[in-house]
Amino acid sequence: MSTATITPPTAAAAKVFADRIGRIEVSATMAITAAALKLKSEGVNLADFGAGEPHFATPRHIKDAAIDAIEKNFTRYTNVAGVPEVRRAIVDRHAADFGSNYTPEECVFTTGGKLALFNAIQVLVDHGDEVILPVPYWVSFKDIIQYAGGVPVFVESKEEENFRVTAAMIEAAITPKTKCIILNTPSNPSGAVVSAEDLEGIVRLAHARGIFVLLDECYVYLTFTGEVVSGASFTECKEHIVVLGSLSKTYAMTGWRAGFALGPKAVIGAMSKLQSQSTSNAASMVQRASIAALTGSQECVAEMRADYIKLRDRVLEGFKTIPGLTCTVPQGAFYVYPNVKQFLGKGGVHTATDLAAKLLSEAHVVVVPGEAFGTSEHIRLSYAVAPEVVDEGVKRMREYFAKLSQG
Repeated sequence: MSTATITPPTAAAAKVFADRIGRIEVSATMAITAAALKLKSEGVNLADFGAGEPHFATPRHIKDAAIDAIEKNFTRYTNVAGVPEVRRAIVDRHAADFGSNYTPEECVFTTGGKLALFNAIQVLVDHGDEVILPVPYWVSFKDIIQYAGGVPVFVESKEEENFRVTAAMIEAAITPKTKCIILNTPSNPSGAVVSAEDLEGIVRLAHARGIFVLLDECYVYLTFTGEVVSGASFTECKEHIVVLGSLSKTYAMTGWRAGFALGPKAVIGAMSKLQSQSTSNAASMVQRASIAALTGSQECVAEMRADYIKLRDRVLEGFKTIPGLTCTVPQGAFYVYPNVKQFLGKGGVHTATDLAAKLLSEAHVVVVPGEAFGTSEHIRLSYAVAPEVVDEGVKRMREYFAKLSQG
């Protein structure tokens, strides 16, 4: 009987993972959340400013709609892009609030806003395409661009100008390879808001040059300036606009995973095709809950926004009691992004990542280091927490920074 010869695999054959997985990193906010959860499971009391998640309960009428859907057995597959009613509710809400003019066929409902972003990048960005990305940026933008083979082109905003992003800054970064521009306004992590004038300038500039503007409107309803604008309001430019929306922050529905995209029919069709081969439809009862959120009273949104303004001001007042800590005034979302450069290089703390680790282990305060957002001298705190958590967290930070400053 013959014996087969076994040939050792070559280096190429031994390769396990595709190259694309090496182009991304684990989400920094998720990593911080995991570390915090481990300490909590050990009984450690934390002042948790880590994950960006509303501290409010999902409003009652939204929960009731989901329960009713389950009781009535609305629990089966739906259209990949979502039932017509949820897409109609999305486009009607956006039209009423921003003057946009989308149809249900120009809308796809997704399993969270992040999936809307991921799918949009996947269908629009090819290898070598450039995507303009203002800094600081939300942690997932860079990785999702790189996963698609795209090249992030970073536009540095200035802290002394409240991290403002202007049309002139964006125009200076455009090259023949520019395929998309990502605008996240209000911004996670800085809370900066692109002015209506600059937003219009960017949208019109991109449209004239055939460049897509991806509008991350996750926090659009949590704008504190009194002027709430969408880039999709400039309807004559809609051919090159993709709105990436989420119900998570607006209606305290983070765990429901309810997101959507609005855009040209061809782009939405491509995103739906991709979704058909990945997640398929979002959960059917979540769609029903989303209809209730979008078509019901919006008073809950106004109440939450008012509370976030109070919490923002509470945090900023607390920061004034910490010598060496400086912070811009956020114009929206629910984050503060203080500068901590005065504390780097002390007590074995060399980077913002070091500082975040020390705050967690020694002060039991959860923050996210600025390196995750493209800057090296900041930490991000989410103030979507109870007032007493703000007070306790600031107290712990004040005591820790005082100790660190003393060497």
